[in-house]
Amino acid sequence: MSDRTTVPVLLTYRPWRGTLHGPTYGMWAIARSSLFLLLRRKLFWALYGVSVMVFLLFFYGQYLQSWLQTQIPDEPIRLGSGMIGATVKPKELIDIFRKVLHLDGSGYTFRNFFNYQSQITMIILALTGSILIGNDFRFGSLPFYLSKPLHRWHYLGGKFLAVGIIINLITTLPAIVLYVEYGLIDTWEYYWDAAHLLLGILMFGTILTIVLGLLLLATATWLRRTMPMIMIWTSLFVFARGLSDLLVISFRLDSRWRLIDMWNNLYLVGNWCLRMDPSTIQTPFQPKYIEAALVLAIVCVACILYLNRRIQAVEVA
Repeated sequence: MSDRTTVPVLLTYRPWRGTLHGPTYGMWAIARSSLFLLLRRKLFWALYGVSVMVFLLFFYGQYLQSWLQTQIPDEPIRLGSGMIGATVKPKELIDIFRKVLHLDGSGYTFRNFFNYQSQITMIILALTGSILIGNDFRFGSLPFYLSKPLHRWHYLGGKFLAVGIIINLITTLPAIVLYVEYGLIDTWEYYWDAAHLLLGILMFGTILTIVLGLLLLATATWLRRTMPMIMIWTSLFVFARGLSDLLVISFRLDSRWRLIDMWNNLYLVGNWCLRMDPSTIQTPFQPKYIEAALVLAIVCVACILYLNRRIQAVEVA
């Protein structure tokens, strides 16, 4: 029998050879993991497909109008017969439809585009809020994040970054593409004459990101489940619209009662960003732009204070 003693093999860890990053870099890791969870949902892709269809309507609508203008002759045609008939030029009719539909690259175009896309964004956020942040509270994942060398605001910043990417992917980025397209179809002078529209697009996208992002984080932290999220967001953005119309139009109360409608406040601030005349707003009896902006600022501050209090209440082992 051999006298040799068996030497135990000790397990060793390989040293980390990559670049160490600070806790701020963890915000991107949290945002990336949240986006991966969201992108795995078929519901997200279905709603995102609807937003793409709206974008294509604006994108190809401009090309279609330009193509018709080159194909239709300049000779006038007669519509009707007898005394009720009229002679019109086809290109003039196209110009009229272009102005009515606002597919001309003006502020009306981007106001309508943001209005449609923002509604889709609101639905996506309401249905996916529990996935992004609510489940971290329900299943106890938040103490795991906070046990790392991360501050509470790093966690919230990562979630906010994920929400911001979704919002801008649906609204701001396609609007910039439309802005570039209208300049290529029209003339290069469009970029100079409509430079304020590009600035308005970026400002409106930033405001949507801040307001909707903070509202989503606050409501998802409070409610955590999908169905309560849908009910609250429906109350904020749908029921409040009907209530404000009832108070202002039917009961003839002060127009400031419309400030309870968060969607209308975002719409008014968007009009200010795009330098739209208040007289172009179809819904009558509107408050001032500055009043709507002040309400949105108060709501954002309230959401930040609530999130700070809610995250501090989480116990970390």
